[in-house]
Amino acid sequence: MREQITSLLEQYEKRILGQNMNLRLLLSSILAGGHVLIEGVPGTGKTQMVRTLATLLGGNFNRIQFTPDLLPSDITGSAIYDLKEGDFRTLRGPIFTNVLLADEINRTPAKTQAALLEAMEEQQVTIQGETYKLDDVFFVVATQNPIEFEGTYPLPEAQQDRFLFKLNIEFPNIEEEQLVLKQVIEKTHAFDTIQSVLSIETFLEIRSEIEKVRLSDDVLNYIIKIVRKTRESESIRIGASTRAAISIAKAARAWAYLAERDYVTPDDIKLIAKPALRHRIQLSPHVELEGRTVDQTIETLVGSVSVPR
Repeated sequence: MREQITSLLEQYEKRILGQNMNLRLLLSSILAGGHVLIEGVPGTGKTQMVRTLATLLGGNFNRIQFTPDLLPSDITGSAIYDLKEGDFRTLRGPIFTNVLLADEINRTPAKTQAALLEAMEEQQVTIQGETYKLDDVFFVVATQNPIEFEGTYPLPEAQQDRFLFKLNIEFPNIEEEQLVLKQVIEKTHAFDTIQSVLSIETFLEIRSEIEKVRLSDDVLNYIIKIVRKTRESESIRIGASTRAAISIAKAARAWAYLAERDYVTPDDIKLIAKPALRHRIQLSPHVELEGRTVDQTIETLVGSVSVPR
């Protein structure tokens, strides 16, 4: 199993250049059964990143472009009357897939956002009073644009908390950008020829293996101390919830598995803390006025917690 997931990661990093850390975090999230919120400017390969992961996993992929006039039924599906059969039949929406890209989720009103987030939390959809179970592998990646705020509906903090990670997509460095350009111009990227490395069945078996990755009591206490510190710090107005601690623990197990270890280390927690907390805390006004960022605050906070031996 480990050889297959290592092969998948190698193929992934060959196809998507300049985003190695984010690729590993995306893979860790789906292995942990979570969802991801991505923030980045247009044209940085977010869609291709998610589509490629779905293909390598051997799963289905759907993409929804969120707009102000998008309705909940455009996501979940609806019941229509079939004149020929003389009865209602259900048309399933694009949410019935393994990997769903919710593009520019902050461009649609709260009611439509809620339809997606309910499915993320409960892994089921209700259409005209009837409940439908989603696939065992159901992974949502939502994107939002950090440079355009006019006509947007920012996700409330309670809804952002449903995401395991928030990833920031930065521009690649000059060497990586040259390689991307070369691949596209010479048509050597060949995204259409990507072959799956796993099957969904194998992927579920890997998830079962990850549950056996050991989390010692010392490491669990380390997670709790970090999360509680966010509630006690004067730099943070609203701290992280218990769900944040659970998210860090699950993601750390997946991260350790990708590192070919059967145990979680404090270093894993330090690495996971930033993407797992940056969307779950709110800085105090005086910290924002000083120009300190969320990531800088998390680094300082984690550094102040004693590391277990």
